[in-house]
Amino acid sequence: MTLLTTVFAAIICTVIWYRNAPESQMHTGVLCWMYWGASLMWLIDAVFEYLEIHEAYFTPTPADMLNDLYLGLSVVALGLIIWLVILLIKDPRGVIKASLFQKKNEIGNHR
Repeated sequence: MTLLTTVFAAIICTVIWYRNAPESQMHTGVLCWMYWGASLMWLIDAVFEYLEIHEAYFTPTPADMLNDLYLGLSVVALGLIIWLVILLIKDPRGVIKASLFQKKNEIGNHR
């Protein structure tokens, strides 16, 4: 489930990135790299787990599947948080900068 969750997130993110590729103001490429990296990590983990437990790999218990889904969703959420922090720091559209200068001007006008 971790592999499926991150692969779906990577595919969705890649489609969004490709659709907006020429401008790329929102830095979705960073998010794509994170999700594809996580997908590759989970793929390697799945291969090694299959080599270890063989056919039992394909019959996980419901509790294991739920735990893996929770872990996969946690990885996707962490990727989104990192992407948002990068986006807020780079501020490609200048929204934060404009907001800060607007508040600074409002404070200066009240004096």
